[in-house]
Amino acid sequence: MSVHLIGGGATTSADAPLYAPFVAEAAQRARLAGRTRPRIAVISLHPEAEEKAQALGELLSEAGTGAAIDMHLTAGRPGEPIGRGAIADVDGIAVGGGVVEDVRAGLEPVFSELRRLVADGVPFLGVSAGAMIASEGSFGGGSRIGGLVVSPEYADEGYELEIEAGIGLIDVAVEVHVAQRGMLSRLVAAVESGLVAGGLGIDERTALILGDDGLRVEGEGSVWRVLPAEDGVLVSTLGR
Repeated sequence: MSVHLIGGGATTSADAPLYAPFVAEAAQRARLAGRTRPRIAVISLHPEAEEKAQALGELLSEAGTGAAIDMHLTAGRPGEPIGRGAIADVDGIAVGGGVVEDVRAGLEPVFSELRRLVADGVPFLGVSAGAMIASEGSFGGGSRIGGLVVSPEYADEGYELEIEAGIGLIDVAVEVHVAQRGMLSRLVAAVESGLVAGGLGIDERTALILGDDGLRVEGEGSVWRVLPAEDGVLVSTLGR
């Protein structure tokens, strides 16, 4: 099974096809388990968690082209970590966006269980911040490295970029909203400085699928690969 990462912005019915490969894998997993309806855990740790969990669940239902899905919605709250019951006995796990530090903290107690489930064949979907925490080292919200501004600096992000432990489903850092928010520069600076060994940047309305068959890109944007090179970094795009 695969890890599906969406760079944000995919919130309308027109974006449902981006979610279809994940739903198809969850349905396949359900059939192998003898179930006619896939059970999908939908987790939101957004400030508007209940609304966002419902919206993501509806998108997944549309992506399933009318097939029945058992949605297990979990709306998290700051300071209340997600328990294992939210991801127990499911055929797919979808994590939505929000403030990346809050999403990471809320799911940290179940990181090891998430790794075990994905290794056992349960597909994972991460959207925006949910995609960022899939990596071994997860970016926070900072816009500076060594005191230098390396990305657009918002009022609440004028501080040093910190790297925290992520779920560990992939071994390079993940950046999102790349072209739309000018975040490629932060990814480049993080790799060049040695904060991370490499990274992938995903544009909005774009999905990166990492599976047994390699990497696949779907949607209207690009996925940017940033790797260290002898004289700095090497930047390229995937799937185009």
